[in-house]
Amino acid sequence: MPAPNAISSDKLSKIIGTPRAPVLLDVRSTEDFEADPRLIPSAIKADDRALPELASRLTGIASVTICQAGHKRSQGAAAWLRAEGCPAEYLEGGFEAWKAADLPLIHPDKLPPRDAGGRTVWVTRSRPKIDRIACPWLIRRFLDPRAVILFVAPSEVLGVAERYDAAPFDIENVFWSHRGELCTFDVMLAEFGLTIPALDRLATMIRGADTARLDLAPEAAGLLAASLGLSRMYSDDLEQLEAGMLLYDAFYRWARDASDETHNWPTNKPKV
Repeated sequence: MPAPNAISSDKLSKIIGTPRAPVLLDVRSTEDFEADPRLIPSAIKADDRALPELASRLTGIASVTICQAGHKRSQGAAAWLRAEGCPAEYLEGGFEAWKAADLPLIHPDKLPPRDAGGRTVWVTRSRPKIDRIACPWLIRRFLDPRAVILFVAPSEVLGVAERYDAAPFDIENVFWSHRGELCTFDVMLAEFGLTIPALDRLATMIRGADTARLDLAPEAAGLLAASLGLSRMYSDDLEQLEAGMLLYDAFYRWARDASDETHNWPTNKPKV
């Protein structure tokens, strides 16, 4: 019988990608991880024997621990974190249950190296509009919630990337960039193996807005208008990114839960 602090794969899948998502800690053994090195989206590999140090960085932050089958490693790690004052649950059935449910997994080998604080670092051109807000949203919601995003002058992107071991994106002649008719957001979905229908729908909108092909999706024109409006509202790129996170959160939930819903003004006139 699952403990009260267990969370099912179905419930966890519904909160990943949203602002309410907990920190996901993959505490599988080295052998289990090497057998299948994929990760549940936004999860980070963690050592279940280094929890006191980890707890000091998780104070007040909810987390979910994940081991191979939801037994001693994840349950023990969650219990330890709770003993340290950190709210924690474990994934019921573990990685095996998630995989058996055919839920999305990512290929973490494409992620840039993490800094001393365990964060990935990404760098792109300043004054973002569409792709350069959409990609950081994707990174923080599905790859690394604590990712550092750097906005610099276009001529300095590659130099900053080399200096700080960061991944350059959405500039010419780098790995994370446009490919043919695909924009950088599309490329990230494909390379990380993020096969989620709502993200595919969102990608079409982004591609249409970012590449002047507004016919690709009815919503592309609205995304373009909102993105250009945000760029005029904020002179600070990081402030614009924070505002853009909310914009893409809303579009993602629409794509996932409300794309079939229509709206009309009900007059409620009494029948004659």
